[in-house]
Amino acid sequence: MKALLEALDGYGIQIHRVTQTKGIWTLLDSEIAQMVEYADKWKVELILAIGPRATTDTSASVHTEDGQRMGYRLRGQEQIVRAVEDVRRAARLGCRSFMVYDEGALWLLGQMREQGFIPKDCHFKVSAHTGHGNPCSAKLMESLGANSFNPVRDIQLQMLAAIRAAIDIPIDLHTENPKSSGGFIRHYEVPEFIRICAPVYLKTGGSVAATHSWDTTEADARKRAKQVALVKRVIEEYYPEAIVSPK
Repeated sequence: MKALLEALDGYGIQIHRVTQTKGIWTLLDSEIAQMVEYADKWKVELILAIGPRATTDTSASVHTEDGQRMGYRLRGQEQIVRAVEDVRRAARLGCRSFMVYDEGALWLLGQMREQGFIPKDCHFKVSAHTGHGNPCSAKLMESLGANSFNPVRDIQLQMLAAIRAAIDIPIDLHTENPKSSGGFIRHYEVPEFIRICAPVYLKTGGSVAATHSWDTTEADARKRAKQVALVKRVIEEYYPEAIVSPK
């Protein structure tokens, strides 16, 4: 995270969000506290992913060809409780934004936020791993408490327009992807993303990783910063009137 933000300083680029997707439960308290400190120093939103998920549960179902449809959804009430504990722990350490992979967990966290069991300024971002890509699903996620919505990665422009018409929250869009989820790079579509979907977050740097939940090195982080600079160039050339949100 530090290498990424320092490299972006070198490009003269400000970003709004940094997302860590390996999971809160893989981080020590000291690591979370350090990330929160960097987020405060660079004035970025830190999004940490809820940790318990199907891929690390005691069931082998998700690792089968048919079971992959489960995605990262949670199995059993115990995993729901553990996901909530992830959020409560990170919130105690100063994090307020979380990546959510399960609709039921999103509903519960939304209720807990409303009733004051977790900080009321917590934000929830629905991951593309939940597999949603239509306006009705997007509306449902918003109604459950989502603060931003990430549709599936290969969604087309007319589909995005329909989603924007259905919801008011920001849409998160991948400008590029690891090989494990197609490896496609959509930089030249970014101006249209903005025109059709604003307010929109442009999730950039994924092509540097071979897979999702990649252990990013400092060298990888600097490569991710370059990808942000490449996306910024496309915006400036093909949609110069686009307005960057304030920090």
